[in-house]
Amino acid sequence: MGGWGLVVPRRHIVRAPGERILGRPHPVLAAHVSSYVAHDLPDAGANSWQVTPLSVLTWVIDIDAPARGRDVPASPVLGLRDRPLRVEQAGRSRGIVVTLTPLGSYALFGIPLRELANSVVAASDLLPAGSLTGRLAEAVDWPERFRLLDEYLAARLARGPQLAAPVRYAWDRLCAGPVRVDLLADEIGWSRQHLNVRFREQIGLNPRTVGRIARLNRVLALLDRAPSLSWAEVAHSSGYSDQAHLVREFRALTGHSPTEVGKPAGLFVSPR
Repeated sequence: MGGWGLVVPRRHIVRAPGERILGRPHPVLAAHVSSYVAHDLPDAGANSWQVTPLSVLTWVIDIDAPARGRDVPASPVLGLRDRPLRVEQAGRSRGIVVTLTPLGSYALFGIPLRELANSVVAASDLLPAGSLTGRLAEAVDWPERFRLLDEYLAARLARGPQLAAPVRYAWDRLCAGPVRVDLLADEIGWSRQHLNVRFREQIGLNPRTVGRIARLNRVLALLDRAPSLSWAEVAHSSGYSDQAHLVREFRALTGHSPTEVGKPAGLFVSPR
């Protein structure tokens, strides 16, 4: 779907059909922006996609927008999700997918991310980006477009609000590996209830759910690095109690069992 499937791509450049190119944001943006993925894809007829929950927020900048279902506007922003999202699309698609950490999203959009959780919102409702899209369309190539994005984001992020330090610490700990929420609250010096309220307000989901999504994303990255591992080995390496636990979580978050989708790299968007 317009390159959304390359949030964590295996190759820097993918062709056939069309073109997808990975761009690395400027190092100064590293804490805020995870990746740029450019795409120029021909009309391949109607397609249906299911988007898996991610540990990043996604902004699709449409230069040439395909026809999508009524629930997905042009240049959509996807907040953090705790469930899969089905998207219908048809027509040519050209643009850039920007993946943002919650730190970057909070600073860029200037609103509590709770307002974006499990939602798809037009970027035009969140920030003035019309002139940026025009400049991206007029740029001579993808590297120039990535440079323009660096400049735009650096300027916006420098003026944006910051996550509360304890919330950012909790986010970093949850993404680094499994941690119990009560122990995390003790580390911060908050009650578990207060951590849940503050975290959900600023991030969009509660800490336990974010931990589940982060663990699933680590599973997908592990499969990319070591596709020969058995599911039992993956479950053990990723902190699940057993393979059945992994299968339950996989199905709950992606809508599929692992065996239904196999072990492709970057399994964040699956065609149906």
